[in-house]
Amino acid sequence: MPRPTKIDVHPEGFYISWDDRHESMYPSRYLRGMCGCAVCVSEWTGQRQVTEEMVPADVTAVSVQPVGNYAIQIAWTDGHATGIYPFERLRQICPCAACRST
Repeated sequence: MPRPTKIDVHPEGFYISWDDRHESMYPSRYLRGMCGCAVCVSEWTGQRQVTEEMVPADVTAVSVQPVGNYAIQIAWTDGHATGIYPFERLRQICPCAACRST
């Protein structure tokens, strides 16, 4: 599984460079809407409880913290801060055309 070599956070989103030379850009609202925590995805059914459409359009990251060597935890301006984004999941949800076509 590819690993990030660089993560740049901007108000409009996250830019991630991967060790396989892939570049990903995750809009903030998209990434917040893809949170996989128990508040955003039902632990019982696996059904998504929070979608991108439910997230404020102007949401941005307040802070980003590493979680071990496998993930980042993001605190958002909408007050949500419990989601952990494993690198494997980030790569799986890359919204670029190349990743979406595979």
